[in-house]
Amino acid sequence: MNTVDVLNRDCFCLTLDQDALSLALDAEAGQPQLSKLIRERCPYLFAAQPVFVPAHQLQTMAQVVTAVESVVALAAYRAQVLAAAPAIARIDPCGPRGAFFGYDFHLHGGRLGLIEINTNAGGAMLNALLARAQRACCTAMDEMEPKRVGAARFEQQIVDMFRNEWRRSGRGKPLSSIAIVDEEPEAQYLYPEFLLFQQLFERHGMRSVITSPSGLEWRDGVLWHGNLAIDLVYNRLTDFYLEQARSGALREAYLSRAVVLTPHPQAHALYADKRRLALLSDASQLQALGVPQTTQQLLLEHVPHTEVVDPGQEVRLWKERRGLFFKPVAGYGSRAAYRGDKLTKRVWQDILAGDYVAQCIVLPGERMVDKLDPRVMKFDLRAYAYDSAVQWVAARMYQGQTTNFRTPSGGFSPVYSTVDVSATVCCTPSPEDETLHAATTLGYKQKSPCV
Repeated sequence: MNTVDVLNRDCFCLTLDQDALSLALDAEAGQPQLSKLIRERCPYLFAAQPVFVPAHQLQTMAQVVTAVESVVALAAYRAQVLAAAPAIARIDPCGPRGAFFGYDFHLHGGRLGLIEINTNAGGAMLNALLARAQRACCTAMDEMEPKRVGAARFEQQIVDMFRNEWRRSGRGKPLSSIAIVDEEPEAQYLYPEFLLFQQLFERHGMRSVITSPSGLEWRDGVLWHGNLAIDLVYNRLTDFYLEQARSGALREAYLSRAVVLTPHPQAHALYADKRRLALLSDASQLQALGVPQTTQQLLLEHVPHTEVVDPGQEVRLWKERRGLFFKPVAGYGSRAAYRGDKLTKRVWQDILAGDYVAQCIVLPGERMVDKLDPRVMKFDLRAYAYDSAVQWVAARMYQGQTTNFRTPSGGFSPVYSTVDVSATVCCTPSPEDETLHAATTLGYKQKSPCV
């Protein structure tokens, strides 16, 4: 067991300062009741403990993001993918790349696997606030924790990202108004994050509203929310191709190029449709697209083999199901996704009749959170990325089949990392763990609560 695995097993330090988090939430949102809203509506949104990840794995994650982006940039890839995409996805968005891509990874036993790409990944602002509320219990922790200056830099990158999307669209005037759009936003689990985004945009001189798509109006060649003309829409909808009637005004504005929509339908078709993972994990397809050999090697090593479910392969897939995870090609939020070893015959028939992919399982990471509690928490890693670059990495701890934000001790967790994990250990080792004992080289400010 390597040092980081030992930390995730044996370090029980509580690094989340709840009072600091409450102050940050209320101050950042400009609403004194936001922390209360989170406690009442989503009490398991933030984990009290960090997840430890080796620095070289974070570097590999960034390399995988760059590799995926390089394939998507190929004319052959885009032509192949968009030929089968809905018509609205074939429309050139004319500049914008898409805000808040989320590359989700599993890391277990040293194996890193990209399990999903999202084009409207949530949680970025929440994780920036979480980083502001960390407290170090010892010298080693202080060297590993994400710094407040990093969180402030991330928030500035968020603002710069939206302004860059606006500039890339060729608009001459400054960006002055943003609509944060989701279906019934006040009912969404991550509604508190919308309030944080609204306040962030307002602090930087951009009028901001939170609305459902039906709250928008298309008239006189302008997209309106009440009497506010909307320049840019931060799109959190899962109606990825604007097909629903209530998205009509937004659809018309987008088709008329009267508003900048980010992320946009083409981004979803190029990245987030689960069939893209089948292509990115297929050596013959990568070779046919002209992907450089080094990029092929990186993707084939870190994108678990994925295939589109073909009813003609029913017998083979059923036989192999225990090593597979089945996901709908247009799914989101782990809805209708199933581990093969949990399948019933009825669900299996639904999978065969639907549009699904089968992905080789890469186990999630594991984290112990209580010395007296034998429960093992799982975690995945989300890299927030824009324009080929990783902006921030966060973890999500959970129990069950998929991330759910319904698990006590679970939720978003900060990622703690070191340049040399073999020489950075927080917790005093147990006598029986000679490997950890040998790696403990740093002193302590105080006795760690891990003991």
